[in-house]
This record gives sequence, C-alpha cells and structure tokens, in this order.
Amino acid sequence: MNRHKEIISMKMGSSNDRDAVKAQYASSKSLDIRLNFHNMYSTNKMGFGPWLVSNYEIKEGMKVLELGTGTGSMWTGHDDLIAKCDKLVLSDFSEGMLDTAKNNVGERDNVEYKQIDVQNIPFEDNSFDIVIANMMLYHVPDINKAVSEIRRVLKNDGIFYSATYGEHNFNDIIAEWFGLFGESYDPNHLFTLQNGGEVLGREFANIEVRRYEDSLHVTNIDDLADYLQSLKALHGIGTMERDEILKMLKLHEEDGAINLQKEYGTFVARGAK
Repeated sequence: MNRHKEIISMKMGSSNDRDAVKAQYASSKSLDIRLNFHNMYSTNKMGFGPWLVSNYEIKEGMKVLELGTGTGSMWTGHDDLIAKCDKLVLSDFSEGMLDTAKNNVGERDNVEYKQIDVQNIPFEDNSFDIVIANMMLYHVPDINKAVSEIRRVLKNDGIFYSATYGEHNFNDIIAEWFGLFGESYDPNHLFTLQNGGEVLGREFANIEVRRYEDSLHVTNIDDLADYLQSLKALHGIGTMERDEILKMLKLHEEDGAINLQKEYGTFVARGAK
C-alpha cells in the first residue's frame, strides 16, 4: 500500500457504547479493509490522510497529542513533522491499535504511546500546543466531557483538529438501496460536519470547518461488498448472503462502475469560550 495515499480514519460505526467500540477496534483488520478500499477507489488521489496533515500547523518544539491514533498511518512518511515535535503522544482507547501504531511509527525519543480514554485525559492543564482527534468523537459516550477535556489540556493559544464525516455521505445512499432502516441501519450523527461546530462551540471560541472534496469510482463490486460488511452501522447487510449483496450492488452499476459521493472534512477549533 502507498502510505502517502492512506486515509487514516474511515472508522464509520454506529455505536458510542464503550465496550462495543473497544471490541470493534481491538485489531486493525476491519479498519484496514476500509483504508484499502478508499485508497483504491477514491477519485481525489491526494488521499484524506495527507490532506489532513497539510492542514496541521505543527511548528518546531511543539507538544502534540493525537487521540484515537488508530494504526498511526497518518504519521508514516512524515518523519520531518515528527522531528519538529518536542513531544508527540500517540494515543488510542484500544491497546491493539496502539501496538499496530507502534509498529508503523516506531520507537522514537520524542514519541510516547499511551492508552487514553478521551473523557479522562491523564495530562495537566495547558499541556499541548495541538490536539488531534480524527473520526472518533462520535464514538464517545459523553462527547461534551471529551471536548471539555481536550480544551483543558490545550494551551490557551492551542489548536484542536477533528476530522469527521457529513450527514449526506454514501453510506446513507447504500442504506436506501438495501432498504435498511431501524435496527438494520443505525447511522451515527453525534458529531458530523453539520452539527460538530455546535458541539465544539461549547468550549471553543473560534471554529472553522474545512471540507475535503472526493468521491468513489468503484470498478469491483466485490471490494465494495467487503467494505460494507466491515461497517458496524450497516449491520443489516452483515446478515445478508454474499450473493444477495452483490446482486443488489450490480443493479446500481453504470458502465461497469458504481459512483458514490463522499462527504468528509475537518474542524479547526481555537480559543477558550
């Protein structure tokens, strides 16, 4: 896999239950399926991860905390960025994910790996210049507590970056195709591009949303079926036979491909309320 094209966090899932989330991300298998899928079929070849990194204002001597680092893939190939940090803390709720991140990023003098619950961050007030939490706040049981903790450990002039998806993403379209509703489709809209500003606005004074323009051009429906079966939110599909899934997807092919709109971006939040 070309690491520069990896997107770090297509961690779509319905649950913000602590145990369910921990089980879902105990290993990187399902996440890897989604990363590979987006790498193969995204029309914007920059990649979501590299685009996110291009937004980060990391300067020499800064202290940086990433919450929900996942596989750590965002940092691979960015040794120059890591070297700028006086301290870089890569954290995750899942010990299994942290092990993967450690293998990907490696042992470095200025990098610390730590298992952290974002609702109770074990650092002093005003500890970090930058905090990053991508594609994960919608999993947190008490999102207001999490945002409060993030604001607490940020310095007064610090920056918080938080990537998420929108409420008009392709998962909703696919759910309609399959007639999923109720218990068979449970979209997580706790923290989206549409409502995330309101959530962050309880703690931050200045909030900006930046959108990443992208879509999917899928030429192999088997790969799309693998992707859909890896998503907790689309658990209605998980109970279907593989042939049924492929038959439904085939109906939506045009000229040998399925085209789907993506809606992703990041919030940039500064200043205490």
